[in-house]
Amino acid sequence: MQFDRDRRHLLSALTLAPFASAWHASPAAAQSAAELPSIAQPADRTKAAFLARARALRDEAVREGDQAYGAVVVRDGVIVGEGRNYVVLQTDPTAHSELLAVRDAARRLGTRDLSQCEVYSTATPCAMCQGALFWARVRRVFTESTLEQGFVPRLGC
Repeated sequence: MQFDRDRRHLLSALTLAPFASAWHASPAAAQSAAELPSIAQPADRTKAAFLARARALRDEAVREGDQAYGAVVVRDGVIVGEGRNYVVLQTDPTAHSELLAVRDAARRLGTRDLSQCEVYSTATPCAMCQGALFWARVRRVFTESTLEQGFVPRLGC
């Protein structure tokens, strides 16, 4: 019983660890939404098109020598954030595509509440990314194997 409680506390702390650097960053270091490059939008605003964009980000990561993952955040049929893995290139074990896509969307939208958003990812998010999606209140996550129904992000392993 005590072990399970300690394990849960440790997992919760590890879920929040990627955000620790943002708490200490200076305001000057943060880019405003106006300074960020625009995001290319697919011609068709379909689940398949959003997943295709996530795949393109995955392929870009692989071409540059990183792990094969990509993700986009979509609100009202518009991609508002995107990410691809930078784990290898930035020597950052937390630089997963879903986490970077959530950070990008929050920065561009100027809010940490992404409850009106969906995420399209090339793989099922790991526990760390699931935690980030849960805390950002992402409505649904879609992957290649769950493209029709998707799933709700949750905490836990």
